[in-house]
Amino acid sequence: MLILYALMITVPVVSSCSKDSSTPEWEWDDSGSGTTADSLIVAQGWTRQTDFGDLPSYIRVYKSPSKMLGKTVIAYIALADTDSATFSVLGSADGYNTPADFYDSKKHSIIMNGGYFWSGSSLSLLCRNSVLLCPNNQVEYRDNDTEIYYPTRGAFGLMDDGSWSVNWVYTNNDVTYSYPSPAENKSGSTPLAMPSATFPEGASEWAGKTAIGGGPVLVKDSTYVNSWEAELFDDESGVDPESSNPRSAIGITGAGKLIFLVCEGREMTTGGVGLTLEEEANIMLSLGCVSALNLDGGGSSCMIVNGKETIQPSDGEERSVVTGVAID
Repeated sequence: MLILYALMITVPVVSSCSKDSSTPEWEWDDSGSGTTADSLIVAQGWTRQTDFGDLPSYIRVYKSPSKMLGKTVIAYIALADTDSATFSVLGSADGYNTPADFYDSKKHSIIMNGGYFWSGSSLSLLCRNSVLLCPNNQVEYRDNDTEIYYPTRGAFGLMDDGSWSVNWVYTNNDVTYSYPSPAENKSGSTPLAMPSATFPEGASEWAGKTAIGGGPVLVKDSTYVNSWEAELFDDESGVDPESSNPRSAIGITGAGKLIFLVCEGREMTTGGVGLTLEEEANIMLSLGCVSALNLDGGGSSCMIVNGKETIQPSDGEERSVVTGVAID
């Protein structure tokens, strides 16, 4: 389960494992030319799913090949053309809902769990209609609460200028700042200063329109990042970055296709242990993402299509979460 303890948030020490990436820019076309989004995904072994009921023509759902990265994988993606689709963030700073509850309320075509939470309160950023409803958690306590870290953490979404991006952000005195790189904190090292307009370098005021927080950042500027160490999403956080677990992620391709990814784990299907964060990041890159963010996982990981579950949640049933994301 990837719920973080309320006062145990993490800080980035950018894991600068740069991996070369070639991100295909897909067109939404079924001409059979071999260069379409559909054909590129299918060429990797993903199969388009049509048994979840009718979807708008600009939204498609695919299931992973049974073997990926040398292991059994049970994963689904929802792919949407942002020229037509609407991206929504669900929930508020407090309160529980299952994905099914969210569906019963608005009947969104695609719903996936969102950011981290604890005791009914969101620990991850939530921004709707350019209003920040909740910041990312601001502090992380370590070493028996004797060390206090101030994490810059990931946020993904649609910005006020119409662009899609993933950023490391921090809210200080009601102003949310965005940074080109995270504050390079690391558990066990001396905590760095609280992020501000001058630290880390390159700060600018973050201007999100519709956005969700989580972490770590997996992909930025078409480059593998996976900054779990800097964001303190280490084993102590409960995220278990190098272990296989159910995972959820969100990303955008260079051609403007929004992607939701969910992966089953913990042997809900025999052999299906889940993904490490590195594996999840590499899958998002292979799907063409130029930006991608990890969301809450473990028992929280769930994606429903027209109200129907894709993976089997590892709790055995849908977990009540605080936030979610949706496509229509």
